[in-house]
Amino acid sequence: MNTTSEQHPGPSPFHRGEQKLQALMGVRENMETFGRRVIRPSMPEQHQQFYQQLPFVFVGHADNKGQPWASILFNPPGFMTAVNPQQLKISARPIPGDPLLDIFQTSNTPQTRLGLLGIELPTRRRNRLAGHISHIEEDGIVLNIDQCFGNCPQYIQSRDVQFIAPDTLPPASIEILSVFDDEAMATIQQADTFFVASHMADGSGEASEGVDVSHRGGKPGFVRIDDKNKLTIPDYLGNNHFNTLGNILENGTAGLLFIDFNSGDVLTLTGRAEVLLDSADTEYFQGAERLWSFELIEARRIKNALPLRWNFNDFSANIALTGSWKEAEQARIAEQQRQQFLPFTVIDIVDESNTIKSFYLKPESGKIARFLAGQFLSLKFTLAGKTIIRTYTASSAPEDEHYRISVKLESKNQPDHDDGLISSYLHQQIKIGHTLQLKAPTGSFHLQTQSPRPAVLISAGIGITPMIAMARHALFEGFRTRNPKPLTLITAAKNTEQRAFFAELTALSEQSAGSIHSFWALSQLQENQQPGDGSFHHKGRINKTFIQAILALDDYDFYLCGPTSFMQDTYDILRQLGTADGRIYAEEFGPASLIRDEEVITINQAQEETIADNALVTFVDAATGSEIEQQWTKGDGSLLEFAEAHGLTPSYGCRSGQCGACKVTLSEGEVSHHGADTSNLKEQEVLLCCAKPVAIAGDKLPNVKIEI
Repeated sequence: MNTTSEQHPGPSPFHRGEQKLQALMGVRENMETFGRRVIRPSMPEQHQQFYQQLPFVFVGHADNKGQPWASILFNPPGFMTAVNPQQLKISARPIPGDPLLDIFQTSNTPQTRLGLLGIELPTRRRNRLAGHISHIEEDGIVLNIDQCFGNCPQYIQSRDVQFIAPDTLPPASIEILSVFDDEAMATIQQADTFFVASHMADGSGEASEGVDVSHRGGKPGFVRIDDKNKLTIPDYLGNNHFNTLGNILENGTAGLLFIDFNSGDVLTLTGRAEVLLDSADTEYFQGAERLWSFELIEARRIKNALPLRWNFNDFSANIALTGSWKEAEQARIAEQQRQQFLPFTVIDIVDESNTIKSFYLKPESGKIARFLAGQFLSLKFTLAGKTIIRTYTASSAPEDEHYRISVKLESKNQPDHDDGLISSYLHQQIKIGHTLQLKAPTGSFHLQTQSPRPAVLISAGIGITPMIAMARHALFEGFRTRNPKPLTLITAAKNTEQRAFFAELTALSEQSAGSIHSFWALSQLQENQQPGDGSFHHKGRINKTFIQAILALDDYDFYLCGPTSFMQDTYDILRQLGTADGRIYAEEFGPASLIRDEEVITINQAQEETIADNALVTFVDAATGSEIEQQWTKGDGSLLEFAEAHGLTPSYGCRSGQCGACKVTLSEGEVSHHGADTSNLKEQEVLLCCAKPVAIAGDKLPNVKIEI
């Protein structure tokens, strides 16, 4: 049963290729409803006026071999005029060497399909037309409109345009290429903009058939040159029409147009194309939803082609959320190295409060490894000949080009307690330009971005660090997807001097256009401070009354981070308010863990097995392959303790199986985890801090091999 057809009688504004991709992306029904409202068979008045004020327009067509080409037509504004809402007259002719010229010189071209892209680069405004030629006139063509619709301004670089006198240009020269030469590759490599033509013709005669021409923008280097014939191109989040990719999916061809905005030279290509829905490269290219490839059949380079020059103004704000292929390769390498400690340079240090400093860390080469907002990273220090590893939550967002950790200055309360030692070292010794050894973030506490529910982040003290990362990420992601996730932050601090990230959270709230809200509770007030004065909202601890006053009746995901008693009290309040245990996420390190009403812990089956009295344990350095083989006995404790006793320094955080920082690969043997939650472990992964070798039948000595 075709529910969409039954709910929307009459021809769809989308052809089958577009519909296939919409269905794959889960937006089919929404796009059908939306498309029928915004895709029109004629031009509204504002679109008629828009085309009349443009000095150029991009045109897509298919030649007599069925190959699409993208072209540009131009003249002073007014060269396009609406004869009526259903017809557009274009008084211009293609440049010499442009395949589009063949249509203008042929008498039997009425009904030939064309696609138009009107784009105003200074304002980033654009509009798409699909139509067919009514007739050709001496100075141009008249086009009958099949479809007309607006497009969003994403990924368009702002440029001003000016005409230069055509008689001042050298004669145009035309070169036909069958492969990319060095000059063509240079043009493609440095491009931040190109235009793509595609077409679909299944003989149905529907308005959704025909030719399309579209804009593509990105950082210079966003088009990858694979060889002398092939390109790979990212496809970013867009309007979900899938006009271009829908055509390519069905037809397998495309035409690309690159313009040198400084010289007026053009490089126009036609060839085969393919939509790459499952390419492994997609995950490393920031902002890419999928990829598509282009294989060259023919290229035409036309020098001195256009009497137009464009002056660059600025990049689209959306470009900051995308990558380049150089960056994608760096991201791939960073992912391969995520289990290694690597050198990072301290590029900035900021006082967030009178007890918390933020350290901005940038890799000495390449990019940071990918992570989820809320996860923590590991740092390795060597002090007085002793190697110490500590974990800190990243207070930066995954979209940032650096890591940021925010460290509270702790006191050294116990002789063998070195938290104060490390925090003092960071606060007092580390300066901008120093190098720290860092391993990529990990951990199970992070913002559940796929959840449809609003999120509430409740924290106290240094527990704000994962929350600021989540808020930053939510703002970036909301801007990228144009679908912001509602976020409420409720934060407790002792006083205004210890209130970290107040200005940053205020700015995030203002930038979010109402999707992020921040509330503060202070326990010690200064003279004349009153709730609601702009600096805080509640006096005392976060309690049930304060939470109820902030939150409207709704279904939320809650995230908790802070001291043990704070998290337990807040958890108990949320349970009293009827929040399901499974909707409450908490950052739990060591003793700072919750006693839950409903324990949902998967016990590793191996813990029911007998712990071995003795075992042969081999630690393998994952980077070098070198091995250390030692005899383990039950009195040696966990494998983490055993490794440390033999001079190894594996990563760890909580030492209680909560954080996952000590997760490594088990390549041989079997271990028990003593009741720790192993539900998030993949096959062959173990937690060193609570793992011990398991006995085997008979008198055989268990062999355990672990990569660290």
